This record gives sequence, structure tokens and C-alpha cells, in this order.
Amino acid sequence: MQLKEDQEIRQLANLELLARQVVEGFITGLHQSPFHGFSVEFAEHRLYNSGESVKNIDWKLLARTDKLFVKQFEEETNLRCYLLLDTSSSMNFPEKGINKLQFSIYAIASLMYLFKKQRDAFGLCTFSDKLDGISQVKSTNTHLFYLYAELEKAYNQPKVNTATNITKVLHQVAGQIHQRSMVIIFSDMLENSLNPEKLQALFAAIQHLKYSKHEVIIFNVCDKQKEHDFNFDNRPHHFIDIESGEQVKVHPGKIRESYQSALQKYHHELELKCAQYHIDIIDAFIEDGYQHVLKEYLIKRNKMV
Repeated sequence: MQLKEDQEIRQLANLELLARQVVEGFITGLHQSPFHGFSVEFAEHRLYNSGESVKNIDWKLLARTDKLFVKQFEEETNLRCYLLLDTSSSMNFPEKGINKLQFSIYAIASLMYLFKKQRDAFGLCTFSDKLDGISQVKSTNTHLFYLYAELEKAYNQPKVNTATNITKVLHQVAGQIHQRSMVIIFSDMLENSLNPEKLQALFAAIQHLKYSKHEVIIFNVCDKQKEHDFNFDNRPHHFIDIESGEQVKVHPGKIRESYQSALQKYHHELELKCAQYHIDIIDAFIEDGYQHVLKEYLIKRNKMV
């Protein structure tokens, strides 16, 4: 029992370490000064408002910047953010290297570390064909490591033959989040791609979030080489649907053009609807790494400041 607990502690430490390295490396790459470019340092400081107490003014920062900044503390939350993680079986692709689920988990861990740094409150929702759970939103260290533990469970216990019902889940989430928040979705968004009726139902669910005044970002997680470009060897392949178990034998070269055409049509429709509802949908290719996710989040975040 003790050995298992020690292993879990080490895993959580590794997740926190990776998130810290990703975030701090990203911030360093953005700019050298905390007050240029993206607002990634307002967790510790905010501009002084005339008439308020001067006890929390950072006088050293005044000397360096000639501006009045006030130190912020744990209870000063800037934003409420819910991170929605698709854990359906399709997220376990590809089998070799990092898959979509693992990529999403590491990206979410990095965002959580950034939220904590900025004193933004954050929560986690995991789902597949149903809503598995939704946490409270907080900005404490204890909460951060609690959610890291939840991410570890999703990482270590990938689901088998489990489909997605993102439409139902988004309606449930919209009904449970009562304060205006940012909702960030990590999913491959493949559930409704070939079914027009389901696609319309998905748009209705997304619209439900917008009617509730939430800001929404969708990170459409994808393996670019295999899923997007359909780059397989020029020989017959045996494909298995990892959600339904259905199998088919095809020659990739014979269906590549029609596959890409159908995928592009679906993505185009999805992007048009998201634009109509003022929702950001961003391709998150595994090959592009986590910093692309952080950058797109900060673009959205700074528009809201």
C-alpha cells in the first residue's frame, strides 16, 4: 500500500514538474519583462486604483517601472475557468507515442499551473458518453494537486470501447455552471462528423453555453499525420474503431481523397457555427506541442482583461 502511495506522489510530482517547465519556458520565450506583451504576471500584481490603501503597493516595482502596482493575494481571483476533458476511447489514438488523451492531460496540467500563477480559479470536468464528474473552482495549491490526481486517474485508466456524447455533456455543464466563466474543451470532436442531425444538436449545446454568458474555447485535438493528413503506408490496412470495435480493411491511397474531403467539410461547418456564436475553435495538433495551447489561451484571456 505504501509503495502505491509513493508511486502516486512521484507521478503527481512529475506532472507538476512538466507543467512548471512548460509554463515557465513559455513565459520566458514570450518576453523578458513581466509587463510587456501578454499579461502573464498579473497574478502577483495589478495596477493601483486611486483612493485604495497603499499598504500593498510594491515599492520596489515602482522604482523599476515608475508605475504603481498592488500585490495580489490568494483570495483575489480574476477569472473562473472550467477545463473539460474528453476521455472517450477515440482519445487513445495513436497507439504509438503520445496519444490525444495524454496530450490533453499534459496541456490541461500546464494551463492549471498557469491559472494558479495568475490566481485564476479553475475546475475540471471529465466526460465521455456521460459526465463523469465536475469539480469546484478554486485557486489553491491543495486544489491544484487534487485536480492533478484526477488527471492521473484519467491517464492511468484509459477507457475501452467508450463513445462520446459531448452534446449531452455540454447541456449538463451549462446547467451546472451558474456564474459567468471561461469553458475550455479538449476533445477530438469526432462524435458528430458524419451525422447532420447530431451535428445540429452539438451546435445547440454549444449555443447553450453562450446563452449562459460563458466564454468558450474548443481545442480540437488531433494527430496531424494520421488523422488529419491520413498519412499511412501505401498498402492495405486493417482499421479498428476504438470506440465501437467495428473493423474494416481498406487501402489508404484509395480513400484518402474522399476521407480528407469529408473531414474538411465537417471542420468547415464546425468553424462556421463557432464563428456565428463567437466561439474560438483551435486545431491542437499533438505535433505542435503545449506552448501553442498556452498561447491561444492567453490571446483569449487578454481580450477579456
